[in-house]
Amino acid sequence: MLAARKSLIARILALLVVCGCLVTGNAFARDNRAEAPAFNVIAFYHGTFDAAHIDFVKEANQKFPQLAAQHNFTYTPTTNWDLLNNLSPSQYQVVLFLDDSPDTAAQRAGFQRYMDSGGGFLGFHVAAFNTSSGNWPWYFSTLLGTGTFRNNTWGPTAVNLKVENRPHASTANLPNTFRSSVSEWYSWNNDLRNNPNISILASIDNSSFPVGTDPNQTWYNGYYPIIWTNKNFKMIYANFGHNAMNYQTNTRLSSTFESPAQNQFLVDALKWLGGAGGSVPPVEQPNPAAWYSVANKANSKCVDARAAGTANGTVIQQYACNASTAQQFQFATTSDGFTRVNNRNDATKVVDVSGVSTSDNAGLQLWAYGGGNNQQWKAVPEGDGYFHFVARHSNKCLTVPNGSTADSVQLVQLTCNGGASQSFRLTQA
Repeated sequence: MLAARKSLIARILALLVVCGCLVTGNAFARDNRAEAPAFNVIAFYHGTFDAAHIDFVKEANQKFPQLAAQHNFTYTPTTNWDLLNNLSPSQYQVVLFLDDSPDTAAQRAGFQRYMDSGGGFLGFHVAAFNTSSGNWPWYFSTLLGTGTFRNNTWGPTAVNLKVENRPHASTANLPNTFRSSVSEWYSWNNDLRNNPNISILASIDNSSFPVGTDPNQTWYNGYYPIIWTNKNFKMIYANFGHNAMNYQTNTRLSSTFESPAQNQFLVDALKWLGGAGGSVPPVEQPNPAAWYSVANKANSKCVDARAAGTANGTVIQQYACNASTAQQFQFATTSDGFTRVNNRNDATKVVDVSGVSTSDNAGLQLWAYGGGNNQQWKAVPEGDGYFHFVARHSNKCLTVPNGSTADSVQLVQLTCNGGASQSFRLTQA
């Protein structure tokens, strides 16, 4: 009897083990099933003309697969433009033109059908270049709205871009102005502001002028749209995609993907075009209750109160980051988006522009907070944790003078220029 009972218990235990394995196995299988991609992207290119355009294509075909893995979409690059002939939005929700536009009548007709059927389109730089818009009026005049190419800047430079016509999903997570990557920039015969179907998403900010390095191909003023959409189609055109190059050695001198804010735009644009929505979290402002180290983008050195001083007039300098409280600051809200920047060694003392000066290169110091506009700064997000800081009284930026890399250099205010010497990463202490 006892033997029979032991045998029954053993069989029950064995059955439980088997059932447990099956449950565990099924749970494991569920946890490891690949999530279906949110949308599919196909990128068309030739990769045969101009070393700068070829280099952008190479970069794009490295960067976009990384973004696809991070944001759950597929990316298919191809040089077979005939795939456009019968392309359907059910196959690929987004089409990219990296360095050209369709050549043949069948390709062009297929792309127009694709767009008329609700497909998404993102074109870069050369995708809009033409010497006669009459060669394909639907594309250059109806879809893009540009008409014929007029001129370009040279050499390639970065610019400050001003975001317009909010809200739009592709720009919702951008600051009011952001620094682009380096590119050659185009202008057009048509003024897009006069086209009721075109919504301009970003244009060159006046702070960028002059744009270009060749005096004969430099823009000194004017209005230049860089990113826009057509209200009648699911499309975006972005006029970047030309890297700076050493043409003698065929060496890359810049990257189209070096601007965090521009990369943010690309992700959000693809999600909007692909129908996945904009799930990227917005750019954060500093927590007014937290303390942060503030490190310069160019040299990785920290904003610092000299010799850990707390007296009025203590120099605000850069110094090798050391995690001391002299290098910890709090961005306490004042009004209208501005903050007082308290030092942790004495929170009654703030970063102050000496003498209430509005001049370039006026030095920064600690001073007891009295509500002055020269004691208030706006933290303007650039993306990827970087900010520039604009003084309320002068509209000038906190700056490392002359791009210095030396310890103990006093920080100053300077006309905002979008350079790395004015860009700082905040890290919560």
